[in-house]
Amino acid sequence: MMRKASAGDASTLQWFKSSYSDSSNSSECVEVATAPDTIRIRDSKNPDGPQLTFTPTTWADFLPYASRH
Repeated sequence: MMRKASAGDASTLQWFKSSYSDSSNSSECVEVATAPDTIRIRDSKNPDGPQLTFTPTTWADFLPYASRH
């Protein structure tokens, strides 16, 4: 699901860059934040833009698939 987080949501999250983001190319950065009931993904170039949100179960199911592809 894609949605824009409210200002209150964004201010309380701690965002981490993906270990696969290319630090030499700042236009390719993904950031992840975890909350008790969601995992959020955003483009670091547009922190106020849309975010993908996943349940922890969906995220856990996705990670093995992504690591194989």
